This record gives sequence, structure tokens and C-alpha cells, in this order.
Amino acid sequence: MKLSIFQTAMLTSFASSAAFTARRQARSMATRAFGGSSILNAKEGQAEVILVGCGQPNKGMGWYHAIQMLEEKCPSASLDYVVEPWFMGAGGDSPAGKEFKTWQTDTEAKYGTTFAGSLDDLPPPAAPRLALISGRTADNPHLLTECIEKGCKCIYLEKPGAPTVTELEQMKKEADAAGVEVLMGYNKNVCKYVAKTREYAATVPGSHVTFVSNNAYEPTAESLGECFERNAEGMLKNMAIHELALLVSFYDVTVDNIAEVTADKEFSSMQTLKGPSGKDYTDFDKIKFTIKTKNGNEVSVQADRCGGTDSYATVSKDGEEVFRYYMPDEEDKALVQALQAKYPTAMPYFFTQDPDYITVKERVAKHTVDGKPAEGIANIQVAVDTLKVAEYLTPILQEQLK
Repeated sequence: MKLSIFQTAMLTSFASSAAFTARRQARSMATRAFGGSSILNAKEGQAEVILVGCGQPNKGMGWYHAIQMLEEKCPSASLDYVVEPWFMGAGGDSPAGKEFKTWQTDTEAKYGTTFAGSLDDLPPPAAPRLALISGRTADNPHLLTECIEKGCKCIYLEKPGAPTVTELEQMKKEADAAGVEVLMGYNKNVCKYVAKTREYAATVPGSHVTFVSNNAYEPTAESLGECFERNAEGMLKNMAIHELALLVSFYDVTVDNIAEVTADKEFSSMQTLKGPSGKDYTDFDKIKFTIKTKNGNEVSVQADRCGGTDSYATVSKDGEEVFRYYMPDEEDKALVQALQAKYPTAMPYFFTQDPDYITVKERVAKHTVDGKPAEGIANIQVAVDTLKVAEYLTPILQEQLK
């Protein structure tokens, strides 16, 4: 019997609703008891994900990672555990801590996700285990050690990985010795605007590429001072580290291969401001520079804490811009608007990079399950080389701007 369009639509709707209800029921039944037997949240073909360092709802990058996995945007990732030492510990009574507690309660009820204040509270893995470390950079070295001890097969490490090159190199040695792969959250390596710009530049001999990154902080001493303190590793190890990873990945930029670095003094700005603690912090609020390599490559980076929400890249020829591609592009702006409406108080840059965050997590989670290469995803060696470049450039650029 042939069904009408209306009957087909009704059956499709019913099937989708039934599938959603089944997933919800499976989640609600999948709560775990510490110290007892565990019931598997992750289904076949999924990694059992531990989010380490969630941060404040609507503010922390870890929180947005959680939202994407809870909403099943990454099919190979099952967010089974959230480990949040600060808000489930000493920071629990703060206004942000109370906000976190509300979100925790809602998430536990809706998705069956287990929350813990420490990795020590977790049971052994019940599926291929992936740790997504998204806490404070200074905590990453000991968090990586703990994740390895808790049976993680793979670790997704947010940029820059560690406060210093020495610490990151030690983390690499530790992971290598344990046979644990560490992949990095350098999402711009898989961004559409980067690929489009590189493709176009390849068709223009003698062209010059500039990668531009913007944040939307208020241009005030209070706003930037808070930013400087929270990201005390500095702009090149924080906001602009994604662009440096692009230079390492695609333009042969390493400390040993840099021939020349030149700051754009007209654009750039460096300030010393007080953070919320009252301590002084010196950092770039905006910076632009050009690197020339010993093998003939030339590429520029521009970063502005108060420049807005868009990132983009340009291609120029003989000093004239001939190509520009934005993130988000016109195709993605509707998604950004929808996410802004859904999460009106969240950090704006979450939305412009939303598809790329999904891509990186999905590729890393799938790799954790099937062992196949995570295409385009930077590994910890790229992170080491990138951090070396950041440490090398910072004092040179500071000196040029005095």
C-alpha cells in the first residue's frame, strides 16, 4: 500500500520521536555509582569521554565542549564524566560556582552524566576512554598524568598544552612512554576560511597571507585587566596560539627556521594593567607581525582582543589585497544567529567556531575508538613546536614595541 505524503511524514516524525525517547531513557538509566559497578553510557562505536575542567557555564570553553557532546553533535563521543575540581571544591560557594551547580543538577537529570571533583573518583574505563582537558593551562601537566593513570587511550589537550616548552616536552615523553596519544584542540587547522585562503594563495605566485584573529573584550582597563590575569600565559600562548599553529603546520615556521620577525608598530599595542587580584599584568591587547623563514616563506599574523567576533584571512599581491575569507562566512551566519539566540549570555567566539570545534572533537573521538588517523588534527609535537615559537617571539615583539 502506498502511503500519502502526510502519512509518511507522520511515521517519520513518530520514528524520530521514539528514537529520541529511547536515547533519553538509555541516558537516564546510565547513571554510575562510585565504588560500585558501572553501567555503560557510551554505546558501541563511541568513546567514553571525560571532560576535565568544565569552567563556568556560558564562559568556559570546557562548558561549550560539553554542550556540543550532550547535544550529540559529535556522534563518536559520549560525555560520560565531567571533572570540575574548582567549582566542585573551593569555588563552589562563589556566584559562578552556584551557577555551575544549577547546570550540573540539570545535566545529571537530563543526560545521566556523572560529575566529580577529582579524577580519583572515577571507575575504570568501560569503553575506549578519551580525556578532554580544558582547564587552566598551569594545571595541564598534572591533569595529563592523572588521565593516563585513569586508563585514557587518547587525550585531547586544549591549547597551548602547558605553560612552558619544558613542561610540554615532559608531558609528551610521559604520554609516549605510556602509549597514550595526545592530540591538540587547534581547531583553526580544520577551519573552512583557512583552507579557502591557502587554496587561493596557491594560485597567486608571490602572494602574501595574513591570518587575523579577533576577540570581543571591551576596550577598558577593567575588561582587559581581567583578560590578562585569566590568560596570564600571554596573548601569543593563548589567543594567537592558533595562528602560530597554522604557521608551524603549513608555513615551515619553527624557531630554527625563522629568519626575521617584524612587528607592525602602528597597529600593535602593549599595556600593563591590573587584574581583579590587584596584580599587574603586561601583555599585548593587539599585535601584528610578519615572519620570514630561512627557506623563503613569508606570512603575517594579526590579533586584537577588542577587534570583534570575526576571524578571517587575506591574500595580498604587491601590497594590494586580492582575497579575503571570513569565519563565519555567509553560509554559517545563520547558525551563529541561532546559537546566539539559544545561548544569549555565552562567549560570542564559541558560535563563530562552532562547526570546527565539532569537527576536531569528532575526529579525535572516532580515532580513539577505531585507531584510524585523525585527519588534519595537530599532535603534541606540533604543540611543542608552536609553543617554542610563542616563547621565542614574545620577548622580541615586546622589545620592538618599547
